[in-house]
Amino acid sequence: MPGPIQQWHQIAEAHDVVALGRLLADDVVFESPVVHTPQVGKPITTLYLQAAMHVLGNESFRYLNEWYGEHSAVLEFQSTCEGILINGVDMIEWNASGKISHFKVMVRPLKAVNKLHELMGRMLMASASRQPTSSATA
Repeated sequence: MPGPIQQWHQIAEAHDVVALGRLLADDVVFESPVVHTPQVGKPITTLYLQAAMHVLGNESFRYLNEWYGEHSAVLEFQSTCEGILINGVDMIEWNASGKISHFKVMVRPLKAVNKLHELMGRMLMASASRQPTSSATA
């Protein structure tokens, strides 16, 4: 198992956001099954992956299969959220420094995509409401 994927497994299991920040490239691109456009950069990718770890990373979450390329991997996962079975893949690429440079998530079936959209939306809204605002923008 390549080093970046070993690190990803440890991060996902521990929900370790600090280690996630060390593993992501500054210019990482994140593609979500529920957001139209790719999200670019470490801060937004961290936010999405942290929310996904919270939503999907319950006691039912597990990786089923993994396939590796020279600088990439596809990890098939499964989780149950609010009674809906979610099946998907994480398509992960890393650069020469071993930092994740591209993270794409694909999910099936449609009712799982809809449930994930609902739960991730709730999580991201809650995160946004906890962010401090400066007096210049408030």
